[in-house]
Amino acid sequence: MSSSMPQPETAPIVACTISRDVQNFDLLIEDMEDALGESWGDLGFAEALAFFGQPEANNMEFVALAIDETDEDNLVLMTEIITQAKSRNIKVILIAEDVTPAALHSLLRQGADEFVPYPLPEGELAQAIARVRAIEEAPAPTANAPQLKAGASKDGALIVVHGLAGGTGSTTLAVNLAWELACVGKNESPSVCLLDLDLQFGAVATFLDLPRREVVYDMLSDTETMDEEIFGQALLTFGDKLQVLTAPTDMLPLDLITSEDVNRILTIARNQFDYVIVDMPSTLVQWSEAVLSNAHVYFAMLELDMRSAQNTLRFKRALQSEELPVEKLRYVMNRAPKFTDLSGKGRVKRMAESLSISIDVQLPDGGKPITQANDHGTPLANSAPKSPLRREIAKLAASIHDLKGDQAQAA
Repeated sequence: MSSSMPQPETAPIVACTISRDVQNFDLLIEDMEDALGESWGDLGFAEALAFFGQPEANNMEFVALAIDETDEDNLVLMTEIITQAKSRNIKVILIAEDVTPAALHSLLRQGADEFVPYPLPEGELAQAIARVRAIEEAPAPTANAPQLKAGASKDGALIVVHGLAGGTGSTTLAVNLAWELACVGKNESPSVCLLDLDLQFGAVATFLDLPRREVVYDMLSDTETMDEEIFGQALLTFGDKLQVLTAPTDMLPLDLITSEDVNRILTIARNQFDYVIVDMPSTLVQWSEAVLSNAHVYFAMLELDMRSAQNTLRFKRALQSEELPVEKLRYVMNRAPKFTDLSGKGRVKRMAESLSISIDVQLPDGGKPITQANDHGTPLANSAPKSPLRREIAKLAASIHDLKGDQAQAA
């Protein structure tokens, strides 16, 4: 391995690392050699941009962009490298060490195909390379868009998840609850649609590694002409089981849509699917009333801290002042104390009593595997099936499905 691209006659180059100094990532050098032998090279940041304009770049399968906290000052340059690579259909594996979540999220949104933390877990780079190579063989997400039936009327259950403070895990719950419901049936699984209505910071696309597309904005901006075909074209299929409406490509004002728009979207979704899961923005907006009024269950996520307690009280008062159906609220405590933590259990009880609420669901802290699953764009059932958080969400999905089945039999 040399510091510049090897000569074509020595070995066909199919990949390269891009970094400020590849010697800072010695484990990456070893893993690249194990995976590719001599069929790779190394470039600096500026060299990479120049290389993308050369004919040799047409033969590249992927690049491994390796960065650490020092490189966060050059995010614009990192973004340009990813953009140039993607424009030439070159896959990007992001290798990051001690990079802030905000910077990592920004680069992933720009189009990086895979993320691997550094120091590299054993075998992880080889798996990432296999995944990016498999992308070429996989059908495009748009080809998997569901064919919705005109005139369908399933009257699906609408389940809403709303975080009452930042970082309470509402998107994690929404994504994994949707996936568990899509897999819950022993013989025939129900149809499930996940809607990301956080138009500004929605992360469902990131958590499921799905692209954001302009067609979502086109649909949202003109729901009056929306029919089953247009709605279906805005959806993406994940894992052949879950249909997803991602947040738009760009950050949009929350008042872009009205209550009428939301009602149309929810109506067509409920007619087509057995379950519709909605991930809400933490902000209360004009159309929040429409979602709450249509919801069968409205999960309000909080944690055991003062900000959650204060926000819960303000949220509850806001709904009561407008005479909205607060009885639909089901409070969910994320990162709840363990069963053996009697002191923590007592704090949860006192918090519920002081707020005059009932905390119906308590979810354990899943730790780092949860963040890793979200960064890799995979549900917990696939990446961390034995996680205590995943088990609780699976139980919640099973109870919801059983309740719906009992109601259907009673009807």
